[in-house]
Amino acid sequence: MAITYIIFSKTRKKFYIGSSREDSFASRLKAHNTGKVRSTKSGRPWIEITTKLFDNYTNARKKEIFLKSGVGRKWIKENFGYLKQS
Repeated sequence: MAITYIIFSKTRKKFYIGSSREDSFASRLKAHNTGKVRSTKSGRPWIEITTKLFDNYTNARKKEIFLKSGVGRKWIKENFGYLKQS
């Protein structure tokens, strides 16, 4: 099992999109919030927005790549953009 997830930093008002070979999102979120992930270190604390479970890592990675595209970022903004205003 694998996951794709979106997390949000209230301090920087930024979304982060990631994927993992693990199916435990809690361990990934902990890694982001303890500064073990270089790209998210400055945005702590991070909160979970959404996660999606996949049968394999290839499909999870495809979803991550889609979410990082222009269309995917537009979808995130339309569905979760209110977080940036709060």
